[in-house]
Amino acid sequence: MKYETIINQPLIAAERFDLRPLRLSDSGLIALNAGDARVARSSSNIPHPLPPGTAEALIARAQADDRSEDIWAIDGTKSGGSEVMGLVSLMRVDDGQSEISYWVAPAYWNTGVASAAVETLLAANPHGASTIFASVFQDNAASARVLTNCGFRYLGDAEAFCVARGATVPTWTYSRKAK
Repeated sequence: MKYETIINQPLIAAERFDLRPLRLSDSGLIALNAGDARVARSSSNIPHPLPPGTAEALIARAQADDRSEDIWAIDGTKSGGSEVMGLVSLMRVDDGQSEISYWVAPAYWNTGVASAAVETLLAANPHGASTIFASVFQDNAASARVLTNCGFRYLGDAEAFCVARGATVPTWTYSRKAK
């Protein structure tokens, strides 16, 4: 893997795509894909319908120097894919611990993009975390498979509020020790 620092966040190269910091020009593709009800309902914090300016606000937060979460676009242009096939992020939750989250545009579902993006980010471990956590809604078996395929172990059940659903939804929580 090759690393290059941009906006105080590394660019992480993979075979099929690059994980790169967000840029303002991503706002249209982020809004298009995150605005899909299927994507929003699989995330705890994406509203549906997506209000105007939401993508731009996300990008501004992602570019802030004092952020606690690093967000990367899964940029597939090197292999003929979209500039934003999805997003993957790491949130600092405690000393040596981060939480990973991700979404993939429906056009790239069942193509291995999510698993490859998660594995790429875990291998790079830009936070230097000793433990990475993740949670998925229990009705999202595909995201649970991504995590278990990437070496995450089930920790237990919980629940999280889903903005798009306007309801609390049961979740599965996972963890993985850094290699």
